[in-house]
Amino acid sequence: MYNNPAIPAAAGAGSGTLAMTGAGDVFWFALAAFALLALGIAIKRILPVRSSR
Repeated sequence: MYNNPAIPAAAGAGSGTLAMTGAGDVFWFALAAFALLALGIAIKRILPVRSSR
C-alpha cells in the first residue's frame, strides 16, 4: 500500500495520483460536479427570492 512512491501532483501526473486510492479521474470530476451542484443549491436556498410584480 505504501511501497509506491507518490508523484507530486504539480508534476502533471494527474489528479488520480493525489490520493492513491485507485479511483480514476472520472470519480474526482464527478465528486467535484456534485460538490458544485450542492453549493449552488445551498446558495440558491439562502438568497432571498425576488417577487415579481
